Amino acid sequence: MSMSEPTPLPAEPAALPPPAAALSALPKLSVAEFFTRVSISQMTMALIVAVFLWQWLDGHQTLNGMQQELAKKIAEMDGSSKANQLLLTRSQEEVRELSSKLVGLEARYTEAQSQRAALENLYHDLSSSRDETALAEVEQLLMIATQQLQLSSNIKAALIALQSADARLERMNLPALAVLRKSIGNDIAKLRASPDVDLPTLSARLDSLIVSVDELPLVYQPARATQSSQPTSVTPNESTWRQLLSEIWHEAKQLIRIENTGKTEIPLLPPSQEFFLRENLKLRLLTARLALLAHDETNFKQELKTVQRWIMRYFDTQSLTTGNWLTEQQKLAATTLNIELPDLDPSLQAVRNYRLSREKAAR
Repeated sequence: MSMSEPTPLPAEPAALPPPAAALSALPKLSVAEFFTRVSISQMTMALIVAVFLWQWLDGHQTLNGMQQELAKKIAEMDGSSKANQLLLTRSQEEVRELSSKLVGLEARYTEAQSQRAALENLYHDLSSSRDETALAEVEQLLMIATQQLQLSSNIKAALIALQSADARLERMNLPALAVLRKSIGNDIAKLRASPDVDLPTLSARLDSLIVSVDELPLVYQPARATQSSQPTSVTPNESTWRQLLSEIWHEAKQLIRIENTGKTEIPLLPPSQEFFLRENLKLRLLTARLALLAHDETNFKQELKTVQRWIMRYFDTQSLTTGNWLTEQQKLAATTLNIELPDLDPSLQAVRNYRLSREKAAR
């Protein structure tokens, strides 16, 4: 065929029958005929294809299940990761808070250590100076006891001070203080053996005498109780004029009174001098009271003797009131105020020497 020849056009295909008609035109085969016409190789291929399809479907389902499970685990891991992230954030915050607290605790611990060291030093200083302080207190107590004895002869106050000093030395419990305690014990024994002058009672008795001065009758004053006028007895049958004469005679007898006072002369005082006499007696008794408080026995007895002389001269000594007053005055004048008190200077000097020796040894 030459190149110039035209290519014949393909014949137009015959008109295809419709699908339904084509299917109806195919020969209808039974299953047995179908298997007889199919060869063994075709059946093997079909079986292989079926097995492959089954494996592919099973693998595809397994893969889908694995993908779903993986997606679920990834979702769970994502949630766990977020929760862990939150826990991590919280843990970091707590760690920061604990770090700041730890820094504060370290600062407080350092401060506590410094305070502890300061307290230990202070305790050491206090323990080292405790004995010196106790000795200073004992010395002060002995000085108080000495002042009480020298200034007011107050045995009770001095005894209390000495007992306090001895108790303080006993609490120290040092063998070197045995000599000091023995000396203070001797002073305590001497004070207990000394007679105690009851100053409050004596002072109250002097006050009673001062108050009763105004009740003492003077020597020229008539007696109030024993020599008071007694009314005349009246008999029922006595006439009126006799009763009148009897009363006149009784009054006349009272105009003149004869009494033996035992004194050669009776001092007569005007009312103003009588007032000053009683006030001077009170001043003398007050002076005696001051001498009593000062344990000045000489002035105390001298003032009471002066008071006794004035009472004997100007007042009625035969009166019961004056007699009782003089008896009380004489008892007070017989009181002994001068008491031999122990000397506390040796004990005080011993405490001072011991304290100074300790201070020198500490230096």
